[in-house]
Amino acid sequence: MEEVLGFETQGDGEHVLVRVEKRGANTQWVAKELARMAGIPPRDVSFAGRKDRQAVAVQHFSLWLGKRPEPDWSTQTHPEFRVLAAARHRRKLRIGALRGNRFRLLLRDLTVPAAALESRLAQIRQRGVPNYFGPQRFGRDGANIARAAAFFSGELSIRKRNLRSLLLSTARSLIFNAVVSQRVADNTWDKILPSEVCMLDGSHSVFHADSVDAALAARSAAGDVHPTGPLWGRGDTRVSGNVAMLETRVARDYAAFARGLEAAGLESARRALRLPVTDLRWQSPGERVLALEFFLPAGAYATAVLRELVDSDSADVGESDAHED
Repeated sequence: MEEVLGFETQGDGEHVLVRVEKRGANTQWVAKELARMAGIPPRDVSFAGRKDRQAVAVQHFSLWLGKRPEPDWSTQTHPEFRVLAAARHRRKLRIGALRGNRFRLLLRDLTVPAAALESRLAQIRQRGVPNYFGPQRFGRDGANIARAAAFFSGELSIRKRNLRSLLLSTARSLIFNAVVSQRVADNTWDKILPSEVCMLDGSHSVFHADSVDAALAARSAAGDVHPTGPLWGRGDTRVSGNVAMLETRVARDYAAFARGLEAAGLESARRALRLPVTDLRWQSPGERVLALEFFLPAGAYATAVLRELVDSDSADVGESDAHED
């Protein structure tokens, strides 16, 4: 897995943008180690997103040095990560400030027939995949869902802002995924419906479609616009008709979470139901083995691609199987 920032470093400024390759280490821990190496507080280190601890991941961190001298990174070594490059930059790297991630995976011990895999891959290349939040959002064995329920019921008191934010995100993701599943069951996850809120591909810009004419249907088929689902919160979801009925019915099934999100003050937002998978390439280097490469935009999960290819127990995707591109 490799982060793609989508911008160039500026070459000067009080921040240094560090590109790191890590294995077997979580993002927050690497950030603390970089702070120690630079002699700065951990709060002065930021990153664009967290990466899987078990994968080999290339990601960026920004360190605010101010007037402090920059460490000689060539002398800074660590068994669980290494600094690949560093350059001065004028701005802090913030969460979400990246174009996306490039993935390279090796799937082993496949039970899906080769012809079926080829067909599924061709469909993914053409249609994309349902834009599910990944299971890591819900914690080990869904523990975050239970904690979010306890938080909303008042059984669990949360003081840490980061944990509160995590549980709110869990509740939103749970409702969104349920809407995606319903749209998948209806075979409308990649189709624009009347009274839909549409999102322009590659952006968060949305617009309401009262009706679906030939031009809009063509844009949807081409992947230029996507249908959306709710990130639940207060305020108007902006959908109506059958789409509103579907989303309201799903929210009713998760009423405690929906009420909790509204009471927490989160504003309603939208997320694309369809995830385009670009630069998709694959080959079979051995029997029951698939080497897979693709690019996903920021906020998307590689597990959304894998679930359309194989069952969770039909392939081995271990820590040694994910490599930087």
